[in-house]
Amino acid sequence: MGSSSNLFVSTLFLIVTIMVTLQTGPARALTLSTKSRWIVDENGRRVKLACVNWASHLESAVPEGLSKQPIEAVAGQVSSLGFNCVHLNWATDLATDDSLASRTVRDSFKSLGLTQAISGVETNNPSIIDLPLIEAFKAVVSALGSKNLMVILDNHVSKPSWCCSDSDGNGFFGDKYFDPDLWIEGLTRMASLFKGVGNVVGISLRNELRGPKQNVEDWYKYMQSGAEAVHSANPDLLVIFSGLGYDQDLSFLRDRAVDLTFSGKLVFEVHWYAFSDGNAWENGNANQVCEAVFRKRMRSSWFLLDQGFPLFVSEFGVDQRGINDNDNRYLNCFLAVASKLDFDWGLWTLVGSYYNKQGVVGMPEYYGVLNDDWSGPRSPSLVQKISALNQPFQGPSLSKARRHRIIFHPATGLCLGRKTSVNPLSLGPCSKSDGWYHSPLKNMRSNGNYCLQAIQVGKRTQLSINCSTESNSKWEPYSDANLQLSSKTSNGDRVCLDVDSANHVITNTCKCVGIDDSCDSSSQWFILVDHSTKKLGL
Repeated sequence: MGSSSNLFVSTLFLIVTIMVTLQTGPARALTLSTKSRWIVDENGRRVKLACVNWASHLESAVPEGLSKQPIEAVAGQVSSLGFNCVHLNWATDLATDDSLASRTVRDSFKSLGLTQAISGVETNNPSIIDLPLIEAFKAVVSALGSKNLMVILDNHVSKPSWCCSDSDGNGFFGDKYFDPDLWIEGLTRMASLFKGVGNVVGISLRNELRGPKQNVEDWYKYMQSGAEAVHSANPDLLVIFSGLGYDQDLSFLRDRAVDLTFSGKLVFEVHWYAFSDGNAWENGNANQVCEAVFRKRMRSSWFLLDQGFPLFVSEFGVDQRGINDNDNRYLNCFLAVASKLDFDWGLWTLVGSYYNKQGVVGMPEYYGVLNDDWSGPRSPSLVQKISALNQPFQGPSLSKARRHRIIFHPATGLCLGRKTSVNPLSLGPCSKSDGWYHSPLKNMRSNGNYCLQAIQVGKRTQLSINCSTESNSKWEPYSDANLQLSSKTSNGDRVCLDVDSANHVITNTCKCVGIDDSCDSSSQWFILVDHSTKKLGL
């Protein structure tokens, strides 16, 4: 790129930077940092990222969905569905290519033959149809800010395109479209562009590093350089490092730490999907697969939590139609692990349909939170299920509170509780769950010292004020994954907690403890989650 082009881009970005600072909506200014494994605000209180990804990295370089609904309506849905942040994907070329940055939304669609998208934006977002692409991107950030939604700018690809493959030219430093110097320039420009914009809280340096050129030495060299460039341009931002192997491998950090000139801003990110493990979930015993995957990922990345670094699972997701057994079983394990480790996360994806994905105009996105026309959630029940993870279970600001556990049921996203002291146990919102204490005698005690007792196979559990030493009052984790809570009835039958169709808590014969590879025990998965809070409702 010639010097005149660079001057043009610099001037354009300076103008837009000033306009962003003046025009971004009334989002509360928020500067985040890290404290051990937690992301915290200016007062040291934990801020848990509960994000959704919004694609803006495909060929049009326009945030998806603007032909379907007004920007403000989409931002409002993100907020109303319980997310507090958007992982906003962008291509390096948007920040470094003057011909792309200055192209209008109308001309971008016209160049791709997307006449229907032009008509849709004219109807739903007429104020942006003739804006430069970078200003349309800014308008989305502003709309999200007006709903007090945080934004993490995710450098998804270099050349605008669908992601990802080993041979798409966007995979690793030195690939066809991945010039490290241009990448650093793009990070610097985007960090500068949003300096002082209150709801932009971080930058993910690069999505899914991959391909035959990937290596650890270049990872350290360039990721550290990119981080330094971002911090120099905008020291308020969290700087988020992804791993190798499609953002699944950070194992090399066990023996060699990242070396930066600044501190208190470093976060690591990973991705986790069902297909990351092939068809293991569909073909294997769910108890065994969940345990094996957990151990594998502890070795590859999750150990960073124990080393005192925040971990952001910036992409996970499932087919929201509920027809994919591999996805469905994986999701139950994901929710169990996410509740136990209490990490930050980002769901893939907000997108209900694409302008044009891989040559298909209007392609629906079945992993998308929103439906095809972006008017509402594709699967309200799935969004509700995931929402159990929105609030932090632990954190530095909760360290002085009385510690207890909640009993979380991943298959429903609900927790074990009761409405009154005499009512049988049912599942309900985790925010109103009982606190439980697993005593050295293996009694499961709730608030008021009531103890959980197994009665008979197929019968509802019971609470007793007398916490006896009988076998039906003793509970312990069971099976390979330790996700089933088991006891014995007074008749000596081994049973596990289960849930009936009305969400009443019962006991049944324990599932999937043998070698049946097709077995799914998710209805019996309950996990004891450490929890700290000043008061727990009933």
